Amino acid sequence: MLALVKSYGQYCGLARGLDLIGERWVLLIVRELLNGPRRYGELADGLPGIATNLLAERLRTMQANGLVERTDDDRYQLTALGQGLRDVVFAIGRWAYPLMGPISEGDAFRSQWIVHPVSALFPGVDPSRPELTIEVRCGGEPMTVRSAAGRVTVQEGQAAAPDLVLTGPPDVVIALLARRIDAPDAKARGLAVTGDARALRRLRPA
Repeated sequence: MLALVKSYGQYCGLARGLDLIGERWVLLIVRELLNGPRRYGELADGLPGIATNLLAERLRTMQANGLVERTDDDRYQLTALGQGLRDVVFAIGRWAYPLMGPISEGDAFRSQWIVHPVSALFPGVDPSRPELTIEVRCGGEPMTVRSAAGRVTVQEGQAAAPDLVLTGPPDVVIALLARRIDAPDAKARGLAVTGDARALRRLRPA
């Protein structure tokens, strides 16, 4: 039985889905779990601003609704039903990308969040994209952006042999990848660039 906090009471797929994922923080918890299982403390760190009692409540409800489950080593992970929200989360990220201006003072940022603007900038497969590995350092942990076989992906962790390393504010990194600014402008705004930034031109952001 679904553990609905509040139901719209409508026989509609959208309304039924929002019964499960429409509560505040639910989709952001999904965002954090899309990269793999997380311990409670890791989830709390990736969700700055959430109260610990509210996080515990959301996780209980998501478990009851079949979106999240516990692993044998006491981590949280998405179920198959929860994994089905991957395209939903990325679609919202792509839709909201034009709303992403300069980062505001006080805005929190975590390294893994770079995956959403990158997916918005480089959707699908484009055979003209070059083979390129970029290490991005704009949060607590490095992230690796890789262009291979026409597809651009993002993974947690350092790159073994990056062609380019970008270190600095996340909004400047995103602006450079989007080609809204060039490398000299990015450097003037505090971005350190190791490698030849001209390689970014052939990525052709959307």
